Amino acid sequence: MRCDVLAVGTELLLGQIVDSNSAWIGEQLACHGIASHLHVQVGDNVGRIEAELRRLLEHADAVIVCGGLGPTHDDVTRDAAAAVMGVELVLDDDVADAIAAMFAARGRPMPQNNLRQALVPAGAEVIAQRRGTAPGLICPVTVGGRERVMYLVPGVPHELEEMLTRAVLPDLVRRGGAAATIVSRTLKTWGESESGLNDRLDDLIARLDADPTATLAFLARGWNGLEVRLTTRAASQEEAEARLAPLEEEIRDCLGVVVFGAGSDSMESVVLDLLRRRKLTLGLAESLTGGLVAARLAAVSGASDVLRGAVVSYASDVKFDLLGVTPGPVVSEDVALQMADGARQVLGADVGIGLTGVAGPDPQPGEPDVPVGTVCIAVVTPEARRTTTLQLGRHNGREQVRQFGVITALDLARRLLLAPVAE
Repeated sequence: MRCDVLAVGTELLLGQIVDSNSAWIGEQLACHGIASHLHVQVGDNVGRIEAELRRLLEHADAVIVCGGLGPTHDDVTRDAAAAVMGVELVLDDDVADAIAAMFAARGRPMPQNNLRQALVPAGAEVIAQRRGTAPGLICPVTVGGRERVMYLVPGVPHELEEMLTRAVLPDLVRRGGAAATIVSRTLKTWGESESGLNDRLDDLIARLDADPTATLAFLARGWNGLEVRLTTRAASQEEAEARLAPLEEEIRDCLGVVVFGAGSDSMESVVLDLLRRRKLTLGLAESLTGGLVAARLAAVSGASDVLRGAVVSYASDVKFDLLGVTPGPVVSEDVALQMADGARQVLGADVGIGLTGVAGPDPQPGEPDVPVGTVCIAVVTPEARRTTTLQLGRHNGREQVRQFGVITALDLARRLLLAPVAE
């Protein structure tokens, strides 16, 4: 069973509204074992909606169409569906009465254009509306001698979600026959390029291509790292989990410390958990990142267990006077190390992280030889001291330089905290 998604609304194409509906629908389809190959957006134009529906129905068994069911002149999804079915729109008296009753219950007069929402393609089945005025529609259509179906649902998220859960998904499962589920496992990585991950996992990828019981894909998350996603379709959740478990273990064995988490893990939540398990506290000294490390850590519930605080030593004299950094140039690994030591002392923390650098667009005053995009990082734990320097270049832009500095600093701390502790 394949069900694609068509999101209707010119506002989606203009970027005025983000299409969160299609993402939610895709997740629900996967949970019910229903494949979805295409999610398409189209403007409020009856001809273009009709054309996209015809194109999708050439291959898909079903299409969920969200949006364009309102009462105004630009709500033309019903018209396009009727054209695909080759039928007329007819007034459904029960729907008209339900809309009128809803307005009456709210003590408001019903504009006559709301009756547009009671127009139904002949032969379509109405999905009763429980949260608004626009009903949903189940529209059967024959394409190439095969029966297909279009599900028309409102674009308002809470109306759409209720209608899909109550009526559309059960109907899709019934039409699809055997029940199934699609399950994914996502491993999160930092410190390796996408092509590098591909090379390291080449043998596994070749095996899955030859015997596609599961698929493997990469997803770039910018300054949140790269994800490796395993997906399989099985008759039950238990069967799917059993199939993915050894594949996940193989990936972890192959990639080692490059994998920092899975599922809903973030780099900051993993670092906080490691600190918590080792009963250590953390202090930060940030310059170019301006408190971004502290903000990401503090956004995780329970961070106060281990996060002592942060010193945003943006000005050089704050580094000298508060953190005890030796006066002089302030962009070097030695300065980052002194900042980390100063954070431990000032904040009474076991672990210190220090970051300094040049985010740009201009060089650091007094240090013209330090390239824009330089980030110097230091992490100090009770057992170890480690520094590193990133050369991210001017082309990355100020925000990207700062954010890559944040996750690299947290990853360096993670790796040190994972190291065996001497007895």
